[in-house]
Amino acid sequence: MPGPRRSDCPISFALDLFGDRWTFLVIRDLMFKGKRRYSEFLASEEGMATNILADRLRKLEGAGIVVRTQAARNAGGLTYSLTEKGLDLAPLLVETVLWSAKHDASTAADPAFVTAATLDRPAVLTAVRQQHTDRTN
Repeated sequence: MPGPRRSDCPISFALDLFGDRWTFLVIRDLMFKGKRRYSEFLASEEGMATNILADRLRKLEGAGIVVRTQAARNAGGLTYSLTEKGLDLAPLLVETVLWSAKHDASTAADPAFVTAATLDRPAVLTAVRQQHTDRTN
């Protein structure tokens, strides 16, 4: 990561990369919603501005969390996908969904996902990895 670190604290390290309102939403879209193209990220309900999205994708690519590839000739454009380092964030995102489902009465968390993750987190995490692997192969 570019720039000076505030400290060697692991939480500070994570906040330097993810401590804004948009970065985890890009990762969420890649991990859970199957989005891979710039236009798909822009269509997310949160309404991220184009300059913010471009910045977050560059930042995530620079940190080795996202990889950018040229789409097939007939598809055109660029696609983005999570690296293994990015997929290692799955437990954190699943726990965040569960925490929000517990503490936010108006959450849009999928009840089936919440139930599955509550009952068998390892199986859900395996499924998340497998779905991502299936999409990128």
